[in-house]
Amino acid sequence: MDEEDQQKVADLVRELVLRLLSQNHTSDSKTAIPNSQEFQKSLRYAFRILSSRLTPSVAPDAAAIAESIKRRLATQGRSAEALTFADLYSKFASKSGVNNKWAVIYLLKIISEDRKNLKTQLDTSVLLPNLVLAEDESGKDSRILHSHAAQDKSWNNGALLVTKDPDNRRDIAFREFVNLVKEENEVSEEVLVRDVLYACQGVDGKYVKFDNNLDGYVLSQLLKVPRATTTMVHRLCELGRLFKKVTGYISQITERLTADDVGTVGQAFCAALQDELTEYYKLLAVLEVQSSNPIPLVSESASSLNYLSLRRLVVWLAEPMVKMRLMADLVDKCRVLRGGAMTGTIHLHAQHGDPLVHEFMGRLLQRVCSPLYEMVRRWVLEGELEDIFTEFFIVSQPVKAESLWREGYRLHAAMLPSFISPSLAQRILRTGKSINFLRVCCEDSGWSNAATEAAPATGATARRGGFGYGETDALESLVDEAAKRIDEHLLNVMYKRYKFKEHCLAIKRYLLLGQGDFVQYLMDIVGPELSEPANTISSFKLAGLLETAIRASNAQYDDPDILDRLRVKIMLHESGDRGWDVFSLEYDARVPLDTVFTESVMSRYLRIFNFLWKLRRVEHALIGAWKTMKPNCITSHSFTKLQNTVKLQLVSTLRRCQVLWVEMNHFVSNLQYYIMFEVLEVSWSNFLNEMEVAKDLDDLLAAHEKYLHSIVEKSLLGERSQSIYKSLFIVFDLILRFRSHADRLYEGIIELQSRIMESSFQDQNKSRKQINKSVEHESWIADGRKALTQRAGEFLQSMEQNLNVIAEEYSSFQEEFISQLPVQQHVDLKFLFFRLDFNEFYGRLRPGI
Repeated sequence: MDEEDQQKVADLVRELVLRLLSQNHTSDSKTAIPNSQEFQKSLRYAFRILSSRLTPSVAPDAAAIAESIKRRLATQGRSAEALTFADLYSKFASKSGVNNKWAVIYLLKIISEDRKNLKTQLDTSVLLPNLVLAEDESGKDSRILHSHAAQDKSWNNGALLVTKDPDNRRDIAFREFVNLVKEENEVSEEVLVRDVLYACQGVDGKYVKFDNNLDGYVLSQLLKVPRATTTMVHRLCELGRLFKKVTGYISQITERLTADDVGTVGQAFCAALQDELTEYYKLLAVLEVQSSNPIPLVSESASSLNYLSLRRLVVWLAEPMVKMRLMADLVDKCRVLRGGAMTGTIHLHAQHGDPLVHEFMGRLLQRVCSPLYEMVRRWVLEGELEDIFTEFFIVSQPVKAESLWREGYRLHAAMLPSFISPSLAQRILRTGKSINFLRVCCEDSGWSNAATEAAPATGATARRGGFGYGETDALESLVDEAAKRIDEHLLNVMYKRYKFKEHCLAIKRYLLLGQGDFVQYLMDIVGPELSEPANTISSFKLAGLLETAIRASNAQYDDPDILDRLRVKIMLHESGDRGWDVFSLEYDARVPLDTVFTESVMSRYLRIFNFLWKLRRVEHALIGAWKTMKPNCITSHSFTKLQNTVKLQLVSTLRRCQVLWVEMNHFVSNLQYYIMFEVLEVSWSNFLNEMEVAKDLDDLLAAHEKYLHSIVEKSLLGERSQSIYKSLFIVFDLILRFRSHADRLYEGIIELQSRIMESSFQDQNKSRKQINKSVEHESWIADGRKALTQRAGEFLQSMEQNLNVIAEEYSSFQEEFISQLPVQQHVDLKFLFFRLDFNEFYGRLRPGI
C-alpha cells in the first residue's frame, strides 16, 4: 500500500470516529472536537485494532459465536440486550456485501470480554462494531498481537493492548527456547522422530531398538534425554511392538497355508489384517514426507526445524494405535481358533461404543465372515457342505440312508459364532438336511426349484457374496423362506409319492390289530399251529396262513404294496415256549419311510403287538370256553340215576365255572375296549391332527413319536408300569389256565354223560330179555353204577378244587392290578379303573383302594 492509500485510510478512519463520537455524545459537543483528548484516544485505539492480527482458536462458525454472546447476555440478566443483539445479528447476517462475518463477531466478543471492567466516558458499545465494519471495508494491514502490561495510566486493570513488536522479542524468545532444548538433549528431535517411524515399521533405528527380553522397543539408556521425551518415545514405539506381533502372525499363517489348521476363515482374517496394514503403510509414507518439511516460522531469520515433532506424531498415530492394538488383541485371541469360533471371538470385540472401533471391527468382520456366509448360502440353497478345514458349525458323518436325517448332520456348538442364534442355526441345519434327504433318500430333484425361488422372494440374491456380516435380518429371511419352501416340498413328497399316511394306517390295522375280521380269522386258523412247541412250527406255513387270512378278509382290498410289506416274524424262543409266545407280525418300512419307522420304533411296535396279541388270545380263549359251555348245559335228567349228592356237586361245579367265566369276561372286555378305543383310536386321531399341522419332517417325527409314546404309556408298557404290567400278564395266564380246566371239565362231563346213557341203555335191554334175572346179576349191575357214581364224584370234586384255586389266584392278582391303577401317572388309566370297578365291588374288598 503506497503513502497516498495509507493517507486515505487514515482520513476515512478519522472521519468514522468523529461521526461515531458525534452520534454517541450529542449532548457534549466537546467530545466530538478533533483535537480533544477523548477523540485522540478513540482514534488511537481504532488504529491499534485495525493494525493488529487476532488469531482465533475456534472454528469459523458465526452462528455458534452469536449464540454464545446471546447466552452470556441472558445469564447476566440482560434479556433485553440479548434480544436486541439477536435482532442486530440477524440483520447483519442477511447482508451480502460483508465478507468474513464470523471474524467480525469473534472480534466483538474478544474486545468485549477484554474491556468488560473498564469504565470510561467513551461508549465503546457503539464505537467498536462500526470500527470493525470500517476495517472490513478499508482492508487489513496487520502485524503481531502481543499482550503487555498496561503502561499507560488510562489503560489499566489488565487490559489487552494491541501493539507492534519493534524489538522482535518473540523471535528472540523462540531462539532461546531452541538453544535450551539442544542443551538438554544429546539427540535432536528429528533423529528421534525418524527412529520412531522406523520402529513403527518394525525396523530398528539408530537409538531405538527392539529388546526381546522386554518384548518392546526401548531407547538407549546412555543417551541424555528428558524423561518426558523418553516416555513419549516409549509410548509411540508401542505401535511398533504391536505391528511386529500382527505381521508375525500373518507371516506364520502364510507359511502354513497348506496345513489343515488354517482354514478359509483364517486366510480371510489374514487378508483383512493385510488390508488394514496397507492403509497403515500409506500413513507412514505420509509421515515420512511430513518429517522432512520445515516448521513454518514467524521470522525468516529463525532456524528452521522439521515439521513432524514427537508431539505431532502422537496426534497422527493416535487412531492407528487404537486399530493396531485391536488387531494385536485379535491375533492373540484367534491364534488357536478357526472357522466359526474365530468369527465369534472377533464379533465380541465389535460390541463397542466407540464409533471408530465399531466401524473398524465391522469392516474387518465383513472380510472374515465372507467364507462362513458362503458356506451358509451353499448349505441352505444347495445342500452342499464344503468344509475341508472343519470350520462350519454343521458337521456331517457317513451313515446309512435310514439314519441320514437323525445322525447324518449335527451342530458343532464350538464353531457356532455368537452373532448366529441357536434357533437360527437349527433352522439352517434343518434346511440343508432336508435338501440332502430329498436328494439321497427320496431321489427327488424338485427341491432345486424351491430353493431357487427362495432367494428372489426375500429380495436377496442366490449368487456368491449375496450377503455378509451385519445382514442378520437378510440371512434369517433367506433361511426362513428357503426352509418353508423346501420343507413343504419334502412333506408333499412323503405324503403323496411315498404315501406316509397310508403306511401309518396299515401299521395300525395289522400290527396294532385294528382290522378286526382279519385278526379274528388269523387267530382261528393259526391257533392249532401255535399250540405246538415253538421249535416245531414252520414260518413258511404261518406265512401261508397269513396269506389265507388276508384273502378271506377285507384286507384283500388294500394296496398290494402294503400287503407285500406285511410278514410273519418268529422271535427267539426258549425251551418250553409255544408258538403263541414267538409268533408276531412285522412291517417292512423301506427308504425313506424307515427314517420314521426305525429299528427302535419297530421294536416298540413289536412290544405293542405282542401285548395286543396276548389280549386277543385271552379273549379268543374265553370265547372258545363259552362256545364249549353254551351247547353243553347239562340238564338234571341226564343224571337221574346218579345220587343226589353227585347231582348237587355237578351243579355247583358248573355254576362256579360259569361265574368265574363271567368275571374274567368282564375284565377282558373292558380292558380290550379301553385299549382299542381309549388308547389306539384317540391316539390315532391326535396323530392325524398333528400330521395336518406339521411344517417339516422334524414336526412329523415328533408327532409320530408322541403317538407311539402315548400308546406305550397308556397300554401299561412304559418303564414306570412294569409292576402292573407283570400283574396283568399273570391274570392273562390264569385266564388261559381257566380255559384249559373248563375244556377238561366239559369233556369229562360229556364222557360221564355218555357212559351213564350207555349203562341205562344196557339195563333196559337186559331187563327185557331176562325177566327172571338172578340176584347175583342184579348186584353186579348195582356195583357198576356205584363205581360210576364214585368216579363222577371224584372228578367233579377235583375240578371244583382246581377252579377254586384258579378263582382265588385270579381274584388276588386282579385286585392287585386294579389297586395299582389309581396311582399310575397317566390319567387315562384312571378311567380304566372306573370301568373295571364301576360298582365299587373291589373297593369294598380292599378298603385301601
